[in-house]
Amino acid sequence: MAKVPIGCEPVVGSLTPSKKKDYRVTNRLQEGKRPLYAVVFNFIDSTYFNVFATVGGNRVTVYRCLEGGVIAVLQSYIDEDKDESFYTVSWACNTDGNPLIVAGGINGILRVIDVGNEKIHKSFVGHGDSINEIRTQALKPSLVVSASKDESIRLWNVHTGICILIFAGAGGHRNEVLSVDFHPSDIYRISSCGMDNTVKIWSMKEFWTYVEKSFNWTDLPSKFPTKTVQFPIFIASIHNNYVDCNRWLGDFILSKSVDNEIVLWEPKMKEQSPGEGTIDILQKYPVPECDIWFIKFSCDFHYKAAAIGNREGKIFVWELQTSPPELITRLSHVQSKSPIRQTAMSFDGSTILSCCEDGTIWRWDVVANSCV
Repeated sequence: MAKVPIGCEPVVGSLTPSKKKDYRVTNRLQEGKRPLYAVVFNFIDSTYFNVFATVGGNRVTVYRCLEGGVIAVLQSYIDEDKDESFYTVSWACNTDGNPLIVAGGINGILRVIDVGNEKIHKSFVGHGDSINEIRTQALKPSLVVSASKDESIRLWNVHTGICILIFAGAGGHRNEVLSVDFHPSDIYRISSCGMDNTVKIWSMKEFWTYVEKSFNWTDLPSKFPTKTVQFPIFIASIHNNYVDCNRWLGDFILSKSVDNEIVLWEPKMKEQSPGEGTIDILQKYPVPECDIWFIKFSCDFHYKAAAIGNREGKIFVWELQTSPPELITRLSHVQSKSPIRQTAMSFDGSTILSCCEDGTIWRWDVVANSCV
């Protein structure tokens, strides 16, 4: 188990904005009465950088951000199961570049929606319980990974419908997996975290031939030789409670628990001893009143800033490329009082979206004369 080196003091950010950037509310939509759990911009294709998707209840909705704060509804999908409750959504694409949406939730089924043809592309069954997060491999956007309450992570090929790898077993998570992410440049590596209070780093390098095989598979997906990865290459105990969001920042990791802060840390692995190593906690980004689980932060395309909501409907935007950490702005509105389950930052960070427990979507846009 990785330990924090003695004498390594993290740099804690101040809650007084020092790199001021002004945003204002430009729109508020009431999508429905059921909670919205996820909102995400499409960073896969530059044609759709201003398009985003939300999920809540048994509905997946696609919108476009237009000038002047306008939000246009493009498409909406209602799952045939009225009891479905989607918790997560991610953009992906076919090998021909056609945009896809992958959503999952309480039923444990991944719904793959062909946005170009406006129809269900595939449905993936495999998880034994609800799906808490789906992420797409930016370097190969036909690959997505899903984190589940069944204590496993699964790697899928959305083009062929194959479950390639299952990350679970002897060295796997011992409770719900709440979040998962692909490394931005090391195509073999993912990180995951969950209700067992740990962050685990996994490698697909040994199994990469199966990933390649999945693109050319012509037989039934059920006949594919899915492999199980039982042991992570690194295990970290950064937090003392549920870890519900983790993202790579280069070779560093940003992770968040229910203790009112995001932590930036560096895993230092021992090549000769898989699973072991040390941790350097580098910086902490305070987020007041963020002590309930299933609140996820987001970053702009270049990971210059991170935005996170809290249980009181406020948003904190942190600069990620500075030390000590700098709070860019704190966003609040008299009518925004509901817990913010997830934020989405636009490509350049000029627009911030939030989806809330009360079924609302809020849009904030940077003020024209503000520092960008």
